[in-house]
Amino acid sequence: MSKLDELALFDATALAELVRRKEVKPVELVEAAVGRIERLNPELNAVVTPMYDQAIEAAKAVLPNGPFTGVPFLLKDLLAAYTGVPMTLGSGLMRHFVPDHNSELVNRIKRAGLIILGKTNTPEFGILPTTEPRLFGPCRNPWDTTRTSGGSSGGSAAAVAAGMVPFAHGNDGGGSIRIPASCCGLFGLKPTRARNPLGPDFGDIMSGLVVEHALTRSVRDSAALLDATSGPQGGDPYWAPPPARPFLKEVGAAPGKLSIAFTVEAGSGIKVHEDCVRAVQEAAALCVELGHDVKEAFPQFQRELATQAFSVVWAAGVAANLEGISRMTSRALSADQVEPLTWALYEMGLQVKASDYLLSLNVFQRLGREMDRFMLDYDVWLTPTLAEPPVPLGTFDSPPDNPLLGFFRSAQFVPFTPFANATGQPAMSVPLFWNDAGLPVGAHFMGRFGDEATLFRLAAQLEQARPWTNRRPKLAA
Repeated sequence: MSKLDELALFDATALAELVRRKEVKPVELVEAAVGRIERLNPELNAVVTPMYDQAIEAAKAVLPNGPFTGVPFLLKDLLAAYTGVPMTLGSGLMRHFVPDHNSELVNRIKRAGLIILGKTNTPEFGILPTTEPRLFGPCRNPWDTTRTSGGSSGGSAAAVAAGMVPFAHGNDGGGSIRIPASCCGLFGLKPTRARNPLGPDFGDIMSGLVVEHALTRSVRDSAALLDATSGPQGGDPYWAPPPARPFLKEVGAAPGKLSIAFTVEAGSGIKVHEDCVRAVQEAAALCVELGHDVKEAFPQFQRELATQAFSVVWAAGVAANLEGISRMTSRALSADQVEPLTWALYEMGLQVKASDYLLSLNVFQRLGREMDRFMLDYDVWLTPTLAEPPVPLGTFDSPPDNPLLGFFRSAQFVPFTPFANATGQPAMSVPLFWNDAGLPVGAHFMGRFGDEATLFRLAAQLEQARPWTNRRPKLAA
């Protein structure tokens, strides 16, 4: 293995330190990452919009002095607008859309010194928990290329798991960072609502369901990147409570004796696969070994009502998205421009009354109150990330006569992650378990509103006790 190939095993923090010490040049890191993408991407289909030439130019120029100066990075092809680079949102409807400005998050990523190499695959408009858009084709899981890499940040997850880059951008409206983190054996943190800005184009999305951050191999990379990108932007409608100190300082800090509730039940009659149950049981046992107080408990709330409310807001969000595109482009919408599921959700969303939407938000707010009461007694709530290990590609396909089938099948796959989006709480998928088939299965930890600090402290403790960064798919060797 060459020196540059060895660097693919490093996390972003370590690579940035090598650049600071002048042991490696940014252009060398970029060229090595591009080489890995070109070698692995034909099999994985993770990167859909290369930006190699401008990345090499940036690497040769004077870079901002930030925490990740000279380190390669990828953007998910959803929400992250980059001037002059196509942003398709995974849809043929947006195939020719080219933003004329950067998202605020992209500006902050660039100020951190990161060099953006391209954009990653995503399902159409980020709707499904798998990355199989009609526009680009399926992204494949590096651990088993017949299976999903998750979604909607599946392209970013596959790229990081395969060692193309040490970390990559993602966003999360119902689990879209944590789902692919579980499927690909990565650390995936969904920050508190409004921790990172969505401007200048949005104040919030779907009334706060959507947040942005990244998929990483190490806990410290996640914390350091959140330090670099978080904080309000002028004009934001609201923002998350400021942290007491930088998130990176929480990594390695003693978490103390935490009170951790856990459950393996999804409710609503959804069966949880035995591998996902084992992942939680092993995570709970590890937490006990580390000195935490762990007991089986779960908040009392009307899960079916919460699921219905999520469907209402999600469908309305799809409709609003398509209507916004229609107005922006002055083009009438038609069913052939988007995937059948997207059109079915669009039509469903058009039927949502304003009163239904507001009542659904009220359900979310009541759920937030109930979760707050529950977490007066517990610091963290532990569940499976998913109800199944990574499923085969095609699992969420819908037949022409039932275009919503894939959407309803999704609810069986992801019964846990959306609650953190509805309440705004931070949550993380931690890669502590691999099943007998060699597939990663995440454990999901939810913290109190605004309390990423506890999650980072716990995650770093778990990472030290049961390291995962040395576990790589054979494809990435």
